[in-house]
Amino acid sequence: MGSTNIGFPPETVAVFLLLSVGAILIDLFMHRGDKPIPLKSAVMWSIFWVAISFVFAGFLYVHHGAEVASLFVTGYALEKVLSVDNLFVIMAIFSWFAVPNGFRHRVLYWGVIGAIVFRGIFVAIGTSLLSLGPWVELVFAVIVCWTAIMMLRSGNDDDVIEDYSQHVAYRLVKRFFPIWPKITSHAFLLKQSEVDAELAKPENADVQVGRVGKAAFYATPLMLCLAVVELSDVMFAFDSVPAVIAVSREPLIVYSAMMFAILGLRTLYFVLEALKQYLVHLEKAVIVLLFFIALKLGLNATAHIFQHEYTISAMASLTVVGVVLFCGVFASFVFPEKAEAKAK
Repeated sequence: MGSTNIGFPPETVAVFLLLSVGAILIDLFMHRGDKPIPLKSAVMWSIFWVAISFVFAGFLYVHHGAEVASLFVTGYALEKVLSVDNLFVIMAIFSWFAVPNGFRHRVLYWGVIGAIVFRGIFVAIGTSLLSLGPWVELVFAVIVCWTAIMMLRSGNDDDVIEDYSQHVAYRLVKRFFPIWPKITSHAFLLKQSEVDAELAKPENADVQVGRVGKAAFYATPLMLCLAVVELSDVMFAFDSVPAVIAVSREPLIVYSAMMFAILGLRTLYFVLEALKQYLVHLEKAVIVLLFFIALKLGLNATAHIFQHEYTISAMASLTVVGVVLFCGVFASFVFPEKAEAKAK
C-alpha cells in the first residue's frame, strides 16, 4: 500500500474543490432537460470527464511527485472499472421500472450526488479503521476477495431479472409514502393536488391510490427507482472503497480518485448502454482486479504482521490495472461469442 501522506495542503484542497464542484455545476447546467443524451454527446462528455481527472493528476504530479500522481490514477482507474459493473446493474433497474430514456439522466444525477456523499462517509470510516492495525487490512482483503468469488459464481445468471418490488429500498419508500404508479413527469414526489389532477384525466380512471390527507406527498416510480439505485450503490461501495484504499491510505487521494471517477458516470452510462452487448468479457477483468486487490491488501497486512518484504508498488499496481482492463476490452472484441449467442 502506498504510504505517501501529503496531508491536506490548502492549494491541493482548493484545486480539488474547484475542479469537482465546477464539474458538478457544468454537468447540472448542460444536462438539465428531459431529453436522452445521444451516444456521440455521451462519448464526448465522457472524454471531457477523463480529461478533467487527468488535469488533477497533472497537478498532483507537479506539486507532489510521480508516486502520488500514479496512486491517484490507479485509484481512479479501479473505481471507474468497478463503477462500470454498477452501471450494468442500474441498466437492469431502469429496465424493470420502465424508466423512459429522457428521465434516466435525472435519476443518474441524483444517484451520483448520493454516491459522492456516501463515498466520503465510507472513505472517512475506512481510512480511520486502518489506524487500528494491519488486521483491518486483512478484513478488507476478505471482503474484496469474497466479492470476486460471488461475481465469479454468478457469472451465468446474467439473464435473471430481479424483482425490485421486494427490494429493501422499494419497501422502505412504500412505508413512508403512498405510491402514484405512473411516470407522468420527471418528478420524484407529487403533491396531493397534482395527484388529484392526474386522477381527473380519463386515462387514469382505473388508477387506485391511497390517500393520507391533503398535505401528503406521493412517491412516483422514479422515486422508487432512485431509492433502489442509491441503496445498490451503497452496497457496491462496500467493495470499491476497500479496493481503492488498498492503493493509498491518504484520504485525499482515495476520495479524489473516487470522486472524479464517479463524476463521469452519468454520461458513461449512455456509452455503456450502447456498447453493453460488446463488452462481454469486461466483468471477467473486474473479477481479476478484485482478486489482485485482495492479494495486495493481504500482502500489505502480512508485511506488518510477519515483517516480510513482499509488497506491490504503486507503479506495479497501475500497470496491472491498465493491462487487465485492456485485456478485458480487447477480448470482448476478439472473442464476442457470448454477444452473438445472446443475439440468437
